[in-house]
This record gives sequence, C-alpha cells and structure tokens, in this order.
Amino acid sequence: MPTASQTAIPCLLMRGGTSKGPFFNAADLPQDVATRDRVLLAALGSPDARQIDGIGGAHPLTSKVGIVSLSAVPGVDLDFLFAQIQPGKDTVDTTPNCGNMLAAVLPFALETGMVQPQGDATTLRVLTRNTGMQCDITVDTRGGVVQYEGSARIDGAPGTSAPVTINFLDTAGSVCDGLLPTSRVKDRVTVNAPGMESFALDVTCIDNGMPLVIFRAADVGCSGYEDVAALNADVALKARIEALRLQVSVLMGLGDVSKKNYPKMTLIAPPRAGGTLSTRSFIPHVCHDAIGVLAAVTVGTACVMPGSVCEGVAVMPDHGLEQTVSVEHPTGEFSVALGLDPAKPHNVTRAALLRTARLLMRGEVFVPTSVWGGIK
Repeated sequence: MPTASQTAIPCLLMRGGTSKGPFFNAADLPQDVATRDRVLLAALGSPDARQIDGIGGAHPLTSKVGIVSLSAVPGVDLDFLFAQIQPGKDTVDTTPNCGNMLAAVLPFALETGMVQPQGDATTLRVLTRNTGMQCDITVDTRGGVVQYEGSARIDGAPGTSAPVTINFLDTAGSVCDGLLPTSRVKDRVTVNAPGMESFALDVTCIDNGMPLVIFRAADVGCSGYEDVAALNADVALKARIEALRLQVSVLMGLGDVSKKNYPKMTLIAPPRAGGTLSTRSFIPHVCHDAIGVLAAVTVGTACVMPGSVCEGVAVMPDHGLEQTVSVEHPTGEFSVALGLDPAKPHNVTRAALLRTARLLMRGEVFVPTSVWGGIK
C-alpha cells in the first residue's frame, strides 16, 4: 500500500547458495510485466553501479530477485521466477535459471506460510518459470520450522548451514534448442571483431540447465588459475571473451545476446586440488567468485561427453553410471552427482547437488509511487 510518496512491498531478503537478493510473493507484485520490472529495478537501485538508492549489493551475484507462488501445474507445488538485475543497467532478465537462488525458494515459501512443513524434512516440487525446468527441493524442518544451522558447507559462502538438496529432473535445453544447440559436441570457431586481431579456438556449446560456452583457458592466453580480481582487471581478455560470446551465440541459435546475461563463458584447465577440472566462469561480463549451480551441472555434463573440449583436461575416474564431478572454482569446489543413461552412458538423466540458504531480513521494500502506486 502507498505510504506517503512510496509504496511498501513485503519481501524477505535471503541468501541462496552463493547469491542473495529479495524474495517476493508474486501476488504482492504488479501483474503487468513492464510495471513489475520497473518496480524491481527501483527496489534494487538500478541502474547505478553502487545501487545506492536500493537494496541491491552492487554486484551481479547480489543483484538477484526471486518471485514465488503456489503452482497450478499438476504435480508441482511451487512456481519460481528468477530475475537477474545488473547494477549498472536498466534491464530485468527472466530468461535463464539461477540454481543458487533456487535453494531459497522452499525456505521462503515455508517462512511466509505459503506451504506447511511435512515433518523433520520437507520435500516439494518446484517449477522454474524461466525455462520450464522442474526439481525436487528438500530442506530441514525439524521442530516445524526451517532449520538454517547445520554442518553443510559450500565453497563461496562462509561458515556452515543446514543442507538444501536439489534434485533436477529435466535440465537439457533450458534456454537453447536442446542439450547441444549446434548439434556438435565441439566446434572450431574463428572470431573476427572490429579493432581486434582474429583468433581461432575450440568450444563446446552446451545447455544442461544453463547455456554455456566452454573453452580451454590456454586458448585465450590464460592459465585458468588466475584470481577473480586479475581476470576482471584484464580488459583485453574480457573483450576477446565478449567477442567470442557474441559470435558463437548465433551458432547456438540465440541471436543477438549483447543485452542478455547468457550464455555464460567458462574457461577450463586441469584440476589443481584433486577435483575433476578447474574453471573460471564469466557471468557473462564479470568473473564469478565461484560458479553457478546450473553452470556446474552443465560443465559436469560436458565432462562425461567424449569429444568435448573437456576431454584431455578433465580427470574423470570411471564410476559407472553414477559419476560425481568436482568442479574447482576460484573459492573452492562444487560437486555435482550425475546419473547416466544405461543405454547411452554419456547421456545425463539426473543431476543432484547440495546448497544452503538463510533468511537474512524480513520486512518491506519501498519504491516511489511514481513507479507503482500499489494497484494490481
């Protein structure tokens, strides 16, 4: 409702995995998409690099929004719409998924009374409206409330917390037209861009929950072990990666992605800490401090595909139809459990992983009534 010259909107500020942002009940937001997007931009303070006039965290990982509602889809409990906002831009991107924010969906629904706990553990099915993907999420609800304290640790988030288990049911072709949008497991691409010397490299274009372009770090002059600050400060490198992204996106059937947050760009190198392989992931213009949940699933999928750019880089022990891929990233590692098809052992049929989440703040966020007067 309007308060003086502002409109108050109920929300919970939550951490999901290695991301955070406000979560809203869809019923509390405008139904008109254009108005809703203006509200989200105003709430987070974009466009402004510091997001000083909003609750955004001045970084893509802390400039995210979750919108949750009860689902009308048979067999599904909750609908989740993820919105990526960029600090310095006036865009709201609801095309890709975010597996990190997904970890906070069920805690939000329980905290707001949208759903009720089922016992010591609550498992509900969630539909991500962004791509139509479904997953089963399990949280600890001992004592009839969401438990946040526990011994589960994820790299990229400090301390330990209660585990949130996510079992993805169908992730192939989340945004692209299929798992391998170019119909090939590896493509040789020559990049030509104004003011830049052309270069050629091998890439794997793949979408198993997140559209990715995967390539060897050495092919763009990197070791693959640089720290995030060094990569973000390398203007020439970022220009080459963006030129590659814009060109290869056409091959992936994504068209002009100059104003899109996908595909993400993932550099790979041999593992250094006992994992499967090392990664540095651009999302897409800033290097991720870790790696996104669905990006890790997609990288893991590429690791089990013969002929991908991961072949000869990834260290893959033979564990039959159950493979655990340990994806190293700048702040640790991310393990993904993959189930493989017995008839086609390199087809991934199941992806499960562990995240954590925490409720940070409960209250209302205010936007000017000139943006929205509260009338739905």
